[in-house]
Amino acid sequence: MAERLSATLPAVALIDKLVAEHGEIIFLQSGGCCEGSGPLCMPKNEFHPSPSDVVLGILGTEQKATFYMGDSHFTFAENMHTILDAQPGSSGSFSLDCGSGFAFITQGRLYSDEELASLPPVVRVGY
Repeated sequence: MAERLSATLPAVALIDKLVAEHGEIIFLQSGGCCEGSGPLCMPKNEFHPSPSDVVLGILGTEQKATFYMGDSHFTFAENMHTILDAQPGSSGSFSLDCGSGFAFITQGRLYSDEELASLPPVVRVGY
């Protein structure tokens, strides 16, 4: 079965570091411009998903980082595999990665026909 989300080794390392410091974390990529176009990382207890937010997957060595995508952004990205990466730099936002020397970014690649046929059902928070 194909997956909707994966993470690079640098992203997993940064996730694990942030989980050790803050406990469970979440990512929200809401779409739009500015801060919404990149994944925002925050402690789990500071986020209340909307009913239409899509759960793309859970990341990290201990599986303590849930990745949500806003419905309107998911409409454009549902035919792409999302890859979370951490690259040297600064996110310049309120995201937990700010000040770490790294910034979370997402990349995407189109699914093959076989992957599209084997994707799990879309999981929306409130539906």
